[in-house]
Amino acid sequence: MMIETMRWFGPSDPVKLRDIRQAGASGVVTALHESANGDVWTKEAIEARKAEIKVAGLDWSVVESLPVHEAIKTRGPDQDALIDNYRQSLTNLAACGIRTITYNFMPVIDWTRTDLAWAMPDGALALRFELDAAAVFDLHILRRAGAERDYDPALIERAARRFAGMDADARHLLERTIIAGLPGSEESFDVDCFRKALAQYDHVDAETLRANHVAFLEAVCPLADQLGIRLVVHPDDPPFALFGLPRVVSTEADVTALFDRVPNPSNGLCFCAGSFGARADNDLPGMIERLGERIGFLHLRSVQREPDGAFHEAAHLAGDAGMVALVEAIHRLQSREGRSIPMRPDHGHQMLDDLSKKTLPGYSLLGRMRGLAELRGLERGIAHMAAQR
Repeated sequence: MMIETMRWFGPSDPVKLRDIRQAGASGVVTALHESANGDVWTKEAIEARKAEIKVAGLDWSVVESLPVHEAIKTRGPDQDALIDNYRQSLTNLAACGIRTITYNFMPVIDWTRTDLAWAMPDGALALRFELDAAAVFDLHILRRAGAERDYDPALIERAARRFAGMDADARHLLERTIIAGLPGSEESFDVDCFRKALAQYDHVDAETLRANHVAFLEAVCPLADQLGIRLVVHPDDPPFALFGLPRVVSTEADVTALFDRVPNPSNGLCFCAGSFGARADNDLPGMIERLGERIGFLHLRSVQREPDGAFHEAAHLAGDAGMVALVEAIHRLQSREGRSIPMRPDHGHQMLDDLSKKTLPGYSLLGRMRGLAELRGLERGIAHMAAQR
């Protein structure tokens, strides 16, 4: 059976460890979010956080995430020292018994949404990404040079009309939603700082970013192999280029090529059903079957794809993920390999009492608890049926 966890953002998280335990999870996935990107995670800090979690009756065996500094992604002048710091953090995590380490290689911005409170028919609130809204920001708020080359004429016209109809508050809200930093994001920006951050990638196209990703893994995977660590890359979210930035972990072909280039056992995948599922050309159950030996961590959520590049977070058993077939594939993988894979329910709806509370977007308690309960029941039903055959 999968190892049931929830994400926890540390002592400042509105959702407390007690809440997560009562929701039925056996562990948390977390990080030293107070550490600056590129700093070494010390054994003392790791052990202190681990002890805090243990006192609450929970385990911490998966890091989400150990950030990769932008200077590593661009192969900037400080990359060697930053890679040395990364290697030391891996060494310290392994010494503390934590050996599944999540990271991503998305340039500048982490996961991105354009609406954090999209009303569902039942009154719950969901996260949503809309390409039209992203174009409004890119063309009319950010005013990125050459942005019009990335959108078709009809979308450009829609974005212009939409921007003209927005008041100052609506424009500010869209700006903050996109670049202020969502939970777990590594950076937060204002528009001027965002423009400067984008400029670092003026000469980094998709092939260059892929090469830089391979170079990073070649520098850290031999040590990770020795330490028994599995580095699991989180796919791009959303899984396509944004604001002129390349994204290179979006499809099955992307990750297969990455594993071919860096075949080390430590080079693994965090399989996020929502990130991959935002593209209709990603076959989620098939990816579990074909990539299974590389999967070290699971994010189970479902998105509902909409026309014109939009999608929203659906209930965990609804949407386009095909969660029944997906969990069946996971069950077969675990049975075949004789292991339990950590998973967490991801991006729950804000619902019930959480509608009146201060919550982190996507990480309120009750929506994730509902998702965890539904996924647990689904997996146990699948396991029971398999045992009867």
